[in-house]
Amino acid sequence: MYFGSIETLEQTKRQYPPAITRALQYLKDNREQFLSMDAGVYPIEGQEIYAQVVNLVTKKKEDTRPEVHRKYIDVQFSVEGNERIGFAADTGNNVVDEDLVAEKDIIFYKQAENEMELLMQPGQFAVFFPEDVHRPGCENGGGASLRKVIVKVSTAIL
Repeated sequence: MYFGSIETLEQTKRQYPPAITRALQYLKDNREQFLSMDAGVYPIEGQEIYAQVVNLVTKKKEDTRPEVHRKYIDVQFSVEGNERIGFAADTGNNVVDEDLVAEKDIIFYKQAENEMELLMQPGQFAVFFPEDVHRPGCENGGGASLRKVIVKVSTAIL
């Protein structure tokens, strides 16, 4: 997992794999437009890299489920509002609640072993690889509206 601010991208982008760098650059180049874009899916590099602009209301942690993806890396970017995102290494010990890998590239777990939390605020990003369990959309002191962009990066191009 990577965590950072789009504001300091120039100082840190050399650390990232090229496909992740391209996703982060897209976020930086378009961050002003994200507030006015319609929610939906936007191709960046076809099906290899694409963006999902989403609006949601954060929920209590116990009302969300930890998840992993196998075919895509999630680059989650906070545009407006804040959320807590649980995260943990996928140890193989988590009990599967729902397996939708074939249909939607997502596995939901009942709980995440050794879960910690990030507080995501506007301008921050978190990159979750297939071995990173994450639980997005958790409230920070009460439910709140949130706008975020999730850039999906195919593991095949790493």
